[in-house]
Amino acid sequence: MARVFTQKEAKHLGLPGRKSLEIVSGEKGAGTVTLRLVEIPALEPGETLRSPHSHCDVEECIFVLSGKGTTYADSGEYPLQEGDTIVLPAGEKHVTRNTGNRPLRLLCFFPAADIATRTQEHTPASKDLPKR
Repeated sequence: MARVFTQKEAKHLGLPGRKSLEIVSGEKGAGTVTLRLVEIPALEPGETLRSPHSHCDVEECIFVLSGKGTTYADSGEYPLQEGDTIVLPAGEKHVTRNTGNRPLRLLCFFPAADIATRTQEHTPASKDLPKR
């Protein structure tokens, strides 16, 4: 049976340096998908940023709704702008930063009902991804 999920019913995730709403997930009744709406504000001095992370056995598909940013991944740096989509392979360490002067808004899709248990946070080190 089809179901409508509203933004006001979304779960607030409390990730550092961003507003992240989990709109669809197994917790909300989906069988095999998670959808998040993420807003990353323009960088403020001294702001706590999210560390790089990876998803052990699922890809992540990110669509840029508005703004400008860069995804820093093990495989390189990927500038993004409104209308772009990036797919990150399972296990690849990555983090997306706002590089513009207005909020960066993203839709993040995962082909898994519970992405939280499949996400590993990584502590940045000198050889890791940029802390920008």
